[in-house]
Amino acid sequence: MATREILQIGNPILRQRSHKITRFDDALSRLVEDMFDSMHEANGIGLAAPQIGISKRLIVVEMPDDKDHPHPGERWVMCNPEIVRASRETVVGQEGCLSVVGYVGMVERAEKVTIAAEDLRGREFRVKAEDYLARAFQHEIDHLNGVLYVEIAEEGSVITLEELEKQAQEEGNEIGAEEPTMLT
Repeated sequence: MATREILQIGNPILRQRSHKITRFDDALSRLVEDMFDSMHEANGIGLAAPQIGISKRLIVVEMPDDKDHPHPGERWVMCNPEIVRASRETVVGQEGCLSVVGYVGMVERAEKVTIAAEDLRGREFRVKAEDYLARAFQHEIDHLNGVLYVEIAEEGSVITLEELEKQAQEEGNEIGAEEPTMLT
């Protein structure tokens, strides 16, 4: 498979609503593999097709293979995903993005979500997710709707990774010692 260039903030494709997938074929499967390869190359946990210049409603997510994370090493491929239920309870957490390199920000998200999607054969399924996984799904689905996390982050919370590291050192913490920064 191949890695593809990840588009950066400012590219107009990232601001567009993606198109529904209607063909579930080998080309779609190859695109998914390219997305996982590209995501791994960039050390991310999620990627949406628009981030590699493809205006399709397709996301991939893979949790870190670490027993401290829920769902260690699990992978999800979602075609035409939609949030069909979101909890009223919200959580503010730190997010980063492979299309906004070098920055993180605090974003409020639903604590729990239910996602309706289709697999690579077009079969419908639902996933219930909470906490970190729910955050990843919401972040990726935002990409399909032309939304970047920096637009919905808490005011004044978007900082550079260097500023984050400096804050952590001042507080005597390691980066990621608490909830990890999500890079999707």
